[in-house]
Amino acid sequence: MKRKLLLFLKKVVMSFLLLYGLNYFLSSLQIAIPINLITITIVSFLGIPGLSSLIILFFIVK
Repeated sequence: MKRKLLLFLKKVVMSFLLLYGLNYFLSSLQIAIPINLITITIVSFLGIPGLSSLIILFFIVK
């Protein structure tokens, strides 16, 4: 139980850092993916493909 909780927290922290890093590097292009519960959950469960889908969704909605 404790191991699963630590693995879950590790994924959440890594997805937060991934979103933050992406926003930091793409801020000069005015691309910003909001860091909230939904985006962190998507990136936590799907990983890099989830992040890619959020970027594509950003361009479709914009």
